[in-house]
Amino acid sequence: MEKELEQLLYQSAERIGVHLAPDQLKSFGTYMDLLLEWNEKMNLTAITEPEEVVQKHFADCLTLLPCLPEETGLRVIDVGTGAGFPGLPVKIARPDLQVTLLDSLQKRITFLETVIAQLSLREIHCIHARAEDGGRDSSLRDGFDCCVSRAVARMSVLAEYCLPFVKPGGLLIALKGPEAQEEVEEGKKAIAALGAKVEAVYQVEVPFTDLHHTLVLVRKEKPTPKRFPRKAGKAAKEPIV
Repeated sequence: MEKELEQLLYQSAERIGVHLAPDQLKSFGTYMDLLLEWNEKMNLTAITEPEEVVQKHFADCLTLLPCLPEETGLRVIDVGTGAGFPGLPVKIARPDLQVTLLDSLQKRITFLETVIAQLSLREIHCIHARAEDGGRDSSLRDGFDCCVSRAVARMSVLAEYCLPFVKPGGLLIALKGPEAQEEVEEGKKAIAALGAKVEAVYQVEVPFTDLHHTLVLVRKEKPTPKRFPRKAGKAAKEPIV
């Protein structure tokens, strides 16, 4: 990563309240190089300008870090991670986290495993599965302190994808667009049915840009009923509203 971009990422993170050490900045540089290289042969991102990758992917993902509990060793799952967002930037910035990246496309999992190996990251692994199938896996269900997700589905659907993974007392943190309040209202019935409630909705901005988005924090209060998640495709076709 060029010095100017490194400095942009460092300063953006500082404004968010996240301190990145030189080795972490280097890791982000390697991540970006691999992302752009692999993107030439498979569709990982429509954002290909390095400065935009820093701002619209890396800094954007880091805005959720202040919402994560500070205790070390938290188990975090990123559902529908795609090219690793937001889970991989979060892991680079918080090495103490135990991170699981879940995605339904094997090609993306192969890319993520390559990045993880190149960065020599520990306590992070990838799972190739649909969210509905993963949520019924006894080794994953109710197993995480926090679930994070970005640009996957509307809240009414996302709740069913994500909340089965979260243990009672844990959090779902969803990165949404600037007009997320309507989604939150629409999704409250689904969130309640899955044993949770909306705890907070924050408007955040990406430093040095005019980009705004919304962080939705959902607190899981009790185990998700056994009937959820429904079989693959059902939540998207027939959301709980």
